[in-house]
Amino acid sequence: MSTLTAHGACLLWIPELIWLNAVSDALLAIAFFVTAFVLGFFVWRRRSDVLFRGVFWIFAVFAAFCGVSRLLSVATLWVPAYDIEALVKGLLALISLGVTTALLLMLPRLLVLPTRVQFAQANAALEEEIRHRRKAEAMVKRFQEIEANEAQVRQAQKMEAIGQLTGGVAHDFNNILTVITGTIEILGEAVQDRPNLVQITDMISAAAARGADLTRHLLAFSRRQPLQPRNTDVNALVVDAARLLRPTLGEQIEIESMLAHDSSLALIDPSQLSTAILNLALNARDAMPDGGKLTLETGNVVLDENYPSMTSEIKPGNYVMIAVSDTGEGIPGSLLDKVFDPFFTTKEVGKGSGLGLSMVYGFVKQSNGHIKIYSEEGHGTTVKLYLPAVDGVPDAPAADAGIPAGGHGDESILIVEDDALVREYVVTQISRLGYHTMAAGNAAEALAIIDGPERFDLLFTDVIMPGGLNGRQLATEAQKRRPELKVLYTSGYTENAIVHHGRLDVGVLLLPKPYLSSDLARMIRTALAS
Repeated sequence: MSTLTAHGACLLWIPELIWLNAVSDALLAIAFFVTAFVLGFFVWRRRSDVLFRGVFWIFAVFAAFCGVSRLLSVATLWVPAYDIEALVKGLLALISLGVTTALLLMLPRLLVLPTRVQFAQANAALEEEIRHRRKAEAMVKRFQEIEANEAQVRQAQKMEAIGQLTGGVAHDFNNILTVITGTIEILGEAVQDRPNLVQITDMISAAAARGADLTRHLLAFSRRQPLQPRNTDVNALVVDAARLLRPTLGEQIEIESMLAHDSSLALIDPSQLSTAILNLALNARDAMPDGGKLTLETGNVVLDENYPSMTSEIKPGNYVMIAVSDTGEGIPGSLLDKVFDPFFTTKEVGKGSGLGLSMVYGFVKQSNGHIKIYSEEGHGTTVKLYLPAVDGVPDAPAADAGIPAGGHGDESILIVEDDALVREYVVTQISRLGYHTMAAGNAAEALAIIDGPERFDLLFTDVIMPGGLNGRQLATEAQKRRPELKVLYTSGYTENAIVHHGRLDVGVLLLPKPYLSSDLARMIRTALAS
């Protein structure tokens, strides 16, 4: 048993002094323990971020032993456990030496730590660097947009140049085909009793028809075909197209229609849209030689400035979307920019003209629409047509005038055609129909006849002519002098004389080249009866 006296005896066991010391030491112990806990918990939770972790741990242990020494001070007021208190104080002294050494060693490193001002300067420099980086990124993005726009402009210029070339070629080719088609028709009638010659004339006629189809595709691509747009129910047109496609595509291809019940009307030429859907479906069939699925989809969309492919050619607004999708072989990404080029095809020689997609492209662009193609090799292709939406009710199909195909007459017709070969053929054909004919090679010659005493009932004129006045201008001058004069136009390439914004002018009758004698007879009677 210890012979030492408790510390309370030194205080004469005065209660006030004893309890003041006890409570003070207890509060100090609690403060030390809390300090040790906070330091230790902080370092443990932020161990990967805290600098001088060892020093923090030493401080935590030091604070803990300080708390223990304060508790022992409370205990020795009543119990003379001075040996334990001495041991704890000895350990505390050793720990304090470690703390002092750590602080001295840490002092040079503390002195080089950045100050608050340095931190502010570094933060300002970092913000400046971020601003420069963002500015550089914005410039890079702008350059990319400029490059993309330039690529789109180059593509548009290329398509426009090809379109002008193909349009001019189609015009001259149609003049030639007009003569070939008409003369072989006359020849065919003359050799009806000679089967061997009939077979030859049929072959020539079929070749001419293929040529005419080729020029129609060229004119469609070059956006020079005269359109007759009207408010069209796209859903009904797609349903009709799907019904016609089933026997064409075969049983190995499944056709699915996904039509939006609220699809708007589209302002388009319905016959040309049907042809476009047919071309897309035939391309899809060729991409699925082992069978697959063709999906026809409609819906309403809004194209605005956020549309990724928005260019100056695309007007923001409401559109009717028609999507034709297949599960075929897909198109390599390197070829997607070329698929709308005329005569470009990935099919084998002899299995594709390369004009199907270019015709669709030209028709959509001429209709103030937009076309986009998506494809992934091995998964299929989707072609989306965006056509301008309109309000209202569907327009009724053009009524049949009821004019017989082989109509004859005895009226007088003034024929104006700059191509001598075509002019001679047309005069022959119209004369065979019983009409009286007069011919002119240009507008000046025609006006001289108009100013003369001869009577005639119809002006049958080519649209594109050299010599200053085109067919439309000639007709205007002629009707000023003879208001009752009827006019029928013909052309293989109209430019902007009677077609504006892709639409045939109201009240204009046009007989596209090449044409059969039956078409010529019917249109003459229609013009005379108009």
